[in-house]
Amino acid sequence: MGTTASDAGATTTSDAAGGAVADVRPGGEARTGSADLRPATAADRPEGVDLADPAFWRLPAPARAAAFAELRRLPVPARFGAGQHRGGRGGFHALVRYADVVEASRTPGVFLSGPGVTTPEPARWVRLLFGDSMVNLDDPRHAQLRRIVSRAFTPRLLSRVEDGIRRVATELVDRVEHERPRDFVNAVAAELPFRVICDMMGIPAEIRRAILDQVNHASEHTGVARPLRERLRTPGRGLRALARMQGMVAALGRERRRRPADDLISALVTADVDGRRLTGRELGAFFSLLLVAGVETTRNALAHGLHLLTVHPGQRALLLGDLDRHLGGAVDEIVRHSTPIIQFRRTLAVDHRLGGPDGPLLRAGEKVVLYYGSANHDETVFADPAAFDITRTPNPHLGFGGGGPHYCLGAHLARQEMKVLYRELFTRLPEARSVGEPELAPSSFDHRVRSLPFTF
Repeated sequence: MGTTASDAGATTTSDAAGGAVADVRPGGEARTGSADLRPATAADRPEGVDLADPAFWRLPAPARAAAFAELRRLPVPARFGAGQHRGGRGGFHALVRYADVVEASRTPGVFLSGPGVTTPEPARWVRLLFGDSMVNLDDPRHAQLRRIVSRAFTPRLLSRVEDGIRRVATELVDRVEHERPRDFVNAVAAELPFRVICDMMGIPAEIRRAILDQVNHASEHTGVARPLRERLRTPGRGLRALARMQGMVAALGRERRRRPADDLISALVTADVDGRRLTGRELGAFFSLLLVAGVETTRNALAHGLHLLTVHPGQRALLLGDLDRHLGGAVDEIVRHSTPIIQFRRTLAVDHRLGGPDGPLLRAGEKVVLYYGSANHDETVFADPAAFDITRTPNPHLGFGGGGPHYCLGAHLARQEMKVLYRELFTRLPEARSVGEPELAPSSFDHRVRSLPFTF
């Protein structure tokens, strides 16, 4: 489904001492320093900027963008969260520069995913109960599961999926044309990836709405700070929804082992890769990942894209003037500019100097957070990064990850969904546009669009 990026890139460095040197990093600017460089503390970072404070994520987008620009100008990563004022191991270091995010992504033996990539990390009992998602695994378990999943995506299945994308996009634009819905998210952006993934997995039509309800309950508060009274009023609601959803999928997996069909669930539970196939719990965890990584992110990118093309009429005219020429570039620029996933965490396996032997020292056990949106606006990589430019070339954005083993498995599928939907929409309804600002969720995890008013 996706094309795994090369693992080549930043090299793991030793903790050797050395004099002041210039380290020219791929895609970045020269960093000079000495062996005693340390990560920035609260005193070093811009006044009033705290990425660990939920209030920061409720600031207007321009204010947050300005804060990240200041953080990128620091010579070393800033630290946030518990322990930041005491020099302790609590909190996290914010990796906001392009080169730093790429380095952390492509040296998985140093920057571990296993302790958990979300904030907060999933509790051990939750992982034991629901199984581990691939995003929370390191090799060799991650590589083993990824081989099983990759092997299941046969050419026959991929051809059927592409046919399905075109069919669903046509049906959705038919409905828009006849029913004239007002919210682009509910009518189009959320429907397309959900239906495509359900078709691909082989989810029966009669249980799809029930699964979607559980997905909404399980993900509605991801990365969002809630008042204490609300957390007490609905304890475990998301976990109960996740359990119900995974139970449905595990039951389907048992049925497909007995009676395989021409779908992804059958392929996953019957595939034999090095004597392994997905267990029921692993199948449930993979499906949960698909629904979050494959539905939420594509939904948000589609909605952000329609709005970006509305508020940049010159770029819209360029695209509609030659869809064949510009559609691929438009999709990648939408993903770069909006960056649907804001951040993931990593944990240091060993002491490591970021960027080379003269870079800041990060200690084993410490946490770093990879801010993809900031990296995608790094001025040392992208000329005029705030501009929305569908002709941007090259466009080495990190909207699907920074490379390495955790590069998004669904990158190709997401691009295909966006290209097919926009082609269908703008060919048949060239006046389709947003008519107001998108309603965004105040999340530190994903760039979530709750609703987007539109017309045509």
